[in-house]
Amino acid sequence: MKRRTLAMGVMPAFLLLMLCFDHAAAQFFGPPPGPQGPAREVSPIDLAGQWVAIVTEDWRFRMVVPPRGDYPGLPLNAAARAAADDWDPARDEEEGNACKGYGAGGIMRIPTRLRIEWVDDSTLQIRTDAGRQTRTLQFSDTPSREGDGSWQGVSVAEWEMHGRSGNGNLKAVTSDMRPGYFRKNGVPYSGEAVLTEFYDLLTQHDGSQWLVVLSILEDSSYFTQPIVTSTSFRREERRSGWNPTDCRVD
Repeated sequence: MKRRTLAMGVMPAFLLLMLCFDHAAAQFFGPPPGPQGPAREVSPIDLAGQWVAIVTEDWRFRMVVPPRGDYPGLPLNAAARAAADDWDPARDEEEGNACKGYGAGGIMRIPTRLRIEWVDDSTLQIRTDAGRQTRTLQFSDTPSREGDGSWQGVSVAEWEMHGRSGNGNLKAVTSDMRPGYFRKNGVPYSGEAVLTEFYDLLTQHDGSQWLVVLSILEDSSYFTQPIVTSTSFRREERRSGWNPTDCRVD
């Protein structure tokens, strides 16, 4: 399988711009036809394995829970700001909603490890040790709707190819999520939110592999424009760091 090579640094700004341009161009012009056959067999990149989040930006919003009302730079409307200002972690705990910050709309921004594995030829599973969450990415035009209204919702996946290079990425669109938090300090997204993700595999000059997830969270109920983030994970050859923990409000 061919993979992109990262020559310098972990995630240089120019490379992020290249990824954004690739995906924007694909959305505008339409991506080349994806490979034909069972998703596992035709995958252009190998995502299976264990990955650890590397936090190099938004540290104070990701490594610790920000205080209530601390949401600078986010395109929130009045309803979202009011909901965030009303955030009460004790109330979430009492109501059994400690996992509101661990739904699909926010889980990839939490410092966590991922275990990615194929369940069958058309189903890719992503488990997190933070919050013990399981995301199911279905390569199907008629996905199972069992995840309707759950924290992780329903995710439909497809392979996208980059021209004739043989390189590609994974695109996943998630909807029907239970309302949750984009940030654990109560910044909300609604049940109408749609999350579009692009998973790219990069190889550094020292041979280390990096999973870069470009996420676009859209929600007209709370956002004045989509929230776009890029999150990096490094592949771990050893699995000793896996440490499942329950959802926490703090």
